Amino acid sequence: MRHFLICLTLAAVINSSGAPAESGTLIVLNKSDHTASLLDSASGALRATLPTAPGPHEVDVSPDGKLAVVTGYGAQGAAGNSLTVIDVAAAKVLRSVDLGEYTRPHGIQWAPSGAALYVTAEGKHALIELDPASWKIRRALPTGQEVSHMVALAPKAGRAFVANIGSGSVTAFDLESGELLKQIETGAGAEGIAATPDGAEIWVTNREADTVSVIDPATLEVRATLPAASFPIRVKLTPAGDRALVSCARSGEVVVFDTAARSELKRIKLELAALDQTKQRIFGDRFGSSPVPVGILIEPSGRRAFVASTNADAVSVLDLEQGKVVDVWQVGKEPDGLGYSPLSAGE
Repeated sequence: MRHFLICLTLAAVINSSGAPAESGTLIVLNKSDHTASLLDSASGALRATLPTAPGPHEVDVSPDGKLAVVTGYGAQGAAGNSLTVIDVAAAKVLRSVDLGEYTRPHGIQWAPSGAALYVTAEGKHALIELDPASWKIRRALPTGQEVSHMVALAPKAGRAFVANIGSGSVTAFDLESGELLKQIETGAGAEGIAATPDGAEIWVTNREADTVSVIDPATLEVRATLPAASFPIRVKLTPAGDRALVSCARSGEVVVFDTAARSELKRIKLELAALDQTKQRIFGDRFGSSPVPVGILIEPSGRRAFVASTNADAVSVLDLEQGKVVDVWQVGKEPDGLGYSPLSAGE
């Protein structure tokens, strides 16, 4: 996320692993509970549990850390069409934003300036741009693709990239003109997407193909395709841009890639098991005993990462210097999207 790059003075504490832990708020979305858990990011202590629109899937925090915006994807066969806006420091819901015909909102990212918010709307095969001052839709950019799921911005290139699960592609838009520049074929089940901190590359996880694609945001060509078994579903880049973390839902692992060498460095097993009753969840029991890790978030320092396992109702804390799990925090039912604010909730 962009606020990882903001220069902030953050207090640090020492957790049980001996690794520095930054104080702030970790926001965890619990899809089946229709809630957001606000945790102390250093200790894991619960600060608040807030209601959201049905089926909260993804969250992003404003560049100043004040607002967290949650997409209400919908639940139990009913398509959602709203966003939930949270005041992080006050630990309260400020408002609901009605998106009208733009149903199944999912991926979300603030512009670095804070002047715009971009949200994918699967139900309309579109990327929408919102004005966070009025919470009105400024424009909608049709992708023309199936299951337009996640979005990543490359601000220096002035472009937005949308990963389309059903089409196995990434749609590239010019943000100034709104022009659709190219449909980039990456691989079956293109889902997770993230830009490197310098904006020089776009990384995409192709879950059905068991690969990761690296796109040049200037030329819109695929620079590399890397093997990434098994069921790679999300990707996040460290603040230094030297590592990419990929959650693999089927194997229950986080894979660490060297971004320069384009090679796999390590697999971190989460050592969690799926709960007994998972059939009513999005992935059901298709991955057996895997905890089904999905959402990933990396602290601004790059020392720790958080991984949400949807079938284990837990968030694993990873020490990236040691390359291992150092803690597990129990959260709500079917956790997925994660967000971070340097502000402390409820204090």
